[in-house]
Amino acid sequence: MPTILEDIHQLFAARGAAQYDGEPVTQLEHALQTAHLAEHAGADDELVTACLLHDIGHLLLAERESPHDDTPTLRGMDDRHQLAALPFLREHFKPRVLGAIGGHVDAKRYLCRTREGYHDRLSEDSKRSLQLQGGVFSEDEAKAFVLRPGARDAIVLRVWDDLAKQQGLETPPLAHFLERAARCVNAAA
Repeated sequence: MPTILEDIHQLFAARGAAQYDGEPVTQLEHALQTAHLAEHAGADDELVTACLLHDIGHLLLAERESPHDDTPTLRGMDDRHQLAALPFLREHFKPRVLGAIGGHVDAKRYLCRTREGYHDRLSEDSKRSLQLQGGVFSEDEAKAFVLRPGARDAIVLRVWDDLAKQQGLETPPLAHFLERAARCVNAAA
């Protein structure tokens, strides 16, 4: 029976070469860049693993195999990828990893409310997805979000997520980050 890390490796092998929606990188490059930025900043294994896996829901969704050459946002679709990842990962990874992954979309909504100029720096696809994901948080929604478990990690992950779209950036390979992820797998899984 394959382990979750083997399943993740196979998923990236099968679908990681797909273009990351509206960006000059692939799904795998984006995942590696996000994890690399976290590692470079001194993040621990759990946060680096969340960064590596934050968009794995995109790879899990059947819509990724559609014949369309555009992104889901151009079709007016929020694929809710952050939620699609959780059932796949839930039994295998610690709650902190899952919290950061599950919260990274809302973290964008939060940062648009709380950081001046943040929205303006988003890519066009990210701005489209923001609208489909519910738009910028209200003041009350932002206050409630930041109190949720995992919100702080999700916010930090989101900042690295936005930066991880650089064509040609060299990073360590997937195997390097899967070694770190192995330290985050639940012992009972």
